[in-house]
Amino acid sequence: MPPLATDPSSLAFMAFVFVLAGFVKGMVGLGLPIVGIGLLSLVMVPQQAAALLVVPSMVTNIWQLLAGPDVRPLIRRLGPMMAGILAGTWGGLWALGRLGWLTPAAATRAEGALGLALMLYAALGLLRVQIPPPGRAERWAGPAAGMATGAVSSLTGVFAIPAVPYLASLGLGKDELIQALGLTFTVSTVALAAGLAASGLFAPEAAGLSVVAVLPAVGGLLAGGWLRGQVRPGTFRLCFLVGVAALGLHLAVRGLA
Repeated sequence: MPPLATDPSSLAFMAFVFVLAGFVKGMVGLGLPIVGIGLLSLVMVPQQAAALLVVPSMVTNIWQLLAGPDVRPLIRRLGPMMAGILAGTWGGLWALGRLGWLTPAAATRAEGALGLALMLYAALGLLRVQIPPPGRAERWAGPAAGMATGAVSSLTGVFAIPAVPYLASLGLGKDELIQALGLTFTVSTVALAAGLAASGLFAPEAAGLSVVAVLPAVGGLLAGGWLRGQVRPGTFRLCFLVGVAALGLHLAVRGLA
């Protein structure tokens, strides 16, 4: 794994990325890891980018989880899915380590996979794909969606696939859906942080920068929340998804060429 660059230009770029990623999350309720991992992966290995996102993601996700009604019924309902996320993340990191995907030689493959994940996320959003409600199948569909989400996040650091489309299919109310996303992202962040630490990828310098990155991320979050009330969210959502698709295409072509 190459060392993490900490020269002034690299630090300035990181700060810009965290402001932008926080802004997007404040505007549309998600997207901090998608934007953060996607842009940071232009200058570092995706697993290093994921390590930098740990603390800002945790802070903003806990806020999102607690900003609403009593969350305990939601935790009971989604508990099996959360267990699946833990198993999928840790199992994925273990498998990737065994296959040699956590070595410097495999960095471009992980970058290409990240690009494909971002393109898939953008395509689902642009096409407004709606997964049918699971109904009685929720007992096994939830853990399956959780394990798939964990496996994808172990490789790319992105928690959205397939968790976000699956949660949208459950017919939750607006506040419940926001809390469900916060719960999913919080558990995913904890699982990924523990897995990265066990794999030796959450190095001290990454941990320190992750703590410092909370400030620009929260600043962007507040700015995005303010602007959300000033413009049409649908317009911004369209621009956001197109931008994610373009970034994903760039990473996929560069990483898989």
